[in-house]
Amino acid sequence: MRVIVQRSNHSSVSIDEKISGEIKRGMVLLVGFTHQDTLEDIKKMVQKIIHLRIFDDEFGIMNLSVLDSGGEILSISQFTLYANTKKGNRPSYIAALNGEDAVKLYDAFNEELKKYIPVKTGIFGADMKVHIENDGPVTILLETNHE
Repeated sequence: MRVIVQRSNHSSVSIDEKISGEIKRGMVLLVGFTHQDTLEDIKKMVQKIIHLRIFDDEFGIMNLSVLDSGGEILSISQFTLYANTKKGNRPSYIAALNGEDAVKLYDAFNEELKKYIPVKTGIFGADMKVHIENDGPVTILLETNHE
């Protein structure tokens, strides 16, 4: 599982020019799954995300989590996080989990997040336009370890 975390002032996702999900201050998560990912991985990743201290405290130091700061999450499925570009110029997506299985994990991921924090989403597999106002910019890559 790979998750790109971006600290955001305001972000939204649109499908066919209609907003599907929108947040004010919080995190945008670009989420991709691979073949070895499990529900246990999801639970660990959610705990890492909601406790990740990337929001400024009263002294301007990144010391607060999204929970501490009262933020929201915009979660976007992104199978292209598993692109392999080692050979040639056309990315290979063999490492990405197939859509049928990935949507189940993506839904489980969002449901686990919703236990702790407000979550908005796009639509899995849709052609989405994502508008992110990255605050900082702060961008962090999180991965499960399947080695």
